[in-house]
Amino acid sequence: QLTLVESGGGLVQPGGSLRLSCKTSGFTLDGYGTAWYRQAPGKEREGVSCINTNNDDTYYADDVKGRFTISRDNAKGTVDLQMNNLKPEDTAVYYCAVGLYAAGGKYCFYAMQHWGKGTPVTVSS
Repeated sequence: QLTLVESGGGLVQPGGSLRLSCKTSGFTLDGYGTAWYRQAPGKEREGVSCINTNNDDTYYADDVKGRFTISRDNAKGTVDLQMNNLKPEDTAVYYCAVGLYAAGGKYCFYAMQHWGKGTPVTVSS
C-alpha cells in the first residue's frame, strides 16, 4: 500500500527555518514526480514546489522562490522541503504528494495522484 507520512512541522518565529520530510513506503520513488503543497486556513490548497519524474527539473511557486528548496532521495524514499526565512504568510498545513509521469515546470503538479495527511507549520512571534 502506497503511503506518505510528513514530519518536521511546528512553530517557528519569522525569519526562522524548518525542514519538512516526507517518508514514502509501499512503492519506489523511481518513476514518480514529487511535490509539496500547502493549505492555509480559509484558503485552497496550492502547489509549493515540485520535482519531475526524471528528477532533473524543479519548480517553485513565486512566493517561495529563493527561500524554499525541495530535494528527494530515491534510495531512502524521502522527499524534503527546506524552508528558510519563513514569513507569517507561510503558515499552513503542508502536504507531500507523488504522481507518475510528472513533467517539468508547473505542469509537474498536474500528475500528482497521492497525498499524505499533512504537517502543520505556524510562523509567528
